[in-house]
Amino acid sequence: MKKRWIFMTLSLLLVTNLLTFYFSKKDSVFSNSLTGKQAIKMEYLKEFIKKNYLREVDEGKFYEGQLKGIVASLGDPYSEYYSKEEMQELMDFTSASFYGVGIVLSPGEDNRITVVSAIKGSPADQAGLSAGDKIIKINGKDFMGDQLTKAVEEIKGKENTKVQIQVLKSDSNKLEDYQLERKKISVDTVISKKLDQDIGYIGITQFSDHTSKEFDQHLNKLQKQGIKGLILDLRGNPGGYMDAATAIADSLLPQGTIVTAKNRAGKLVENVQSDNRALNLPMVVVMNKGSASASEILAGALKDHKKATLVGETSYGKGVIQIVKTFPKGDGLKLTVAEYFTPNGVSIDKKGIEPDVQIKLPENIKGIGLDYLETDSQLNKAREILKDKI
Repeated sequence: MKKRWIFMTLSLLLVTNLLTFYFSKKDSVFSNSLTGKQAIKMEYLKEFIKKNYLREVDEGKFYEGQLKGIVASLGDPYSEYYSKEEMQELMDFTSASFYGVGIVLSPGEDNRITVVSAIKGSPADQAGLSAGDKIIKINGKDFMGDQLTKAVEEIKGKENTKVQIQVLKSDSNKLEDYQLERKKISVDTVISKKLDQDIGYIGITQFSDHTSKEFDQHLNKLQKQGIKGLILDLRGNPGGYMDAATAIADSLLPQGTIVTAKNRAGKLVENVQSDNRALNLPMVVVMNKGSASASEILAGALKDHKKATLVGETSYGKGVIQIVKTFPKGDGLKLTVAEYFTPNGVSIDKKGIEPDVQIKLPENIKGIGLDYLETDSQLNKAREILKDKI
């Protein structure tokens, strides 16, 4: 079955479905599209640089730069051309674990490297990095959004080594320096626990190709324990496979629309429907500004079907879909191809999903989730609302 990606970042574990295509001549992508004057100007610019630039010019970098420039000209932070080495970096993220600090990053509208979320329990999470923070320097070097791949390379490293990160905090607009120790980041996409004798809690950290199966296993376990209501925690979930999110939505929702997507011509390219089987339990979804992409598909579907109460903060607001293609020589392309809509036909791109109950976390909170029940005001509000529903 074809997998649909809702890409958020290149800084974390991603599992890709690679679609290939072929172009026969190295320069045909340019020669077939440039006019005579444009081709002459391109060649003149290239030769002028080679002759006058202070340092020696790498011919191969010219071609790679042209390819990157074509995609960069779109002005889309989610579309990018990857060299062979960069594609390999992407593939490396398909492993079950990696060594890093546990932050999900994306190029921001201001071309700053922006934190989408910090993995729960990771060094970044424990240090207090949160969605909206801007990465300014890594090990004393300046990085911008269009240098995300290089920034990720700088952050990654051997276990127990340290990385210096300068951050512009979103809440205070002040620069803060962090020294984070790289640790093995194991990505368990689903966690669960029975709370308050009859409330089930399921947290989803991201949507991989096995997340829907994991979710079913955790839900079945909780149902056998006699839960009467369910809290679904999507905070800090940057997205992933669209199919995983819609499969979970299908298991929770009655018959109806889960999500639709349209291309630039306005043509409907996705129309995902749920069957008539549904979870007959009251639900509350907890989300924050780190809930993005596929998380927003699931939350939006549950909200529009009035199947769950949404608690927390407005979500990230990434309502576009990307595909990944690889070329014969190992390089590749990630490209935005469609915009998705909630069941009520609402586009959330750059706007996010508003919760039914707005509640922010206390200042200086050390963490969220099961390990921080005493101070996690959002989760406690979800418990309170669910108790009234049961």
